[in-house]
Amino acid sequence: MSQEERIIKGALDLFLQAGIKSVTMDDIARHLGMSKKTIYQYFGDKNELVVALVKSRLQEDEREMNAIMESSANVIEEMIKMMKCSEDILSRVNPIVFHDMQKYHPEAWQEFQRFKAEVIISKLEELLLKGISQGFIRDDIDVKILATMRVNQVEMGFNTQIFPIANFNSWKVQVQLLEHFNYGICTIKGHELLDNYKQQNAN
Repeated sequence: MSQEERIIKGALDLFLQAGIKSVTMDDIARHLGMSKKTIYQYFGDKNELVVALVKSRLQEDEREMNAIMESSANVIEEMIKMMKCSEDILSRVNPIVFHDMQKYHPEAWQEFQRFKAEVIISKLEELLLKGISQGFIRDDIDVKILATMRVNQVEMGFNTQIFPIANFNSWKVQVQLLEHFNYGICTIKGHELLDNYKQQNAN
């Protein structure tokens, strides 16, 4: 791992725990056991670090998504695997990270929005079309509308004004939203497969 990657990883660990705003460059340097001067050799300021971190994280997510899409037997398996792949990340994300990025790091937020529109929504559209051709997903759905809705649902699940942390577990919210979505778009054949996967995971 290069020094730059080490800094990005260390910053990500802290941001996921405490949000972006409350973590200083001093905190990151302390966490990594290096001087602040070393960090500034790679990143001009905290904003530059946040943008680099978001880009690096999104590239990783895209690679993971592609691997899942290539290795799954059918579209339902892809959906279940996508959910598992995001479980680790989502369960550790402090919802304040999204809030901080939107409010204090607009450039990083734009990167996230671009990725959402160009990568996630288009991959989801691809997934839905494949599911329709395999007979697991209803052929009367509007793929573009539902792909856009699903991606924005994930974001809504992290909105602490809608789901306050005191009353809701972020990961539980995400599971419920995804399950509701999956059962809503599936045919009877798709429902049977979903039920099988649920049973396997419960055992």
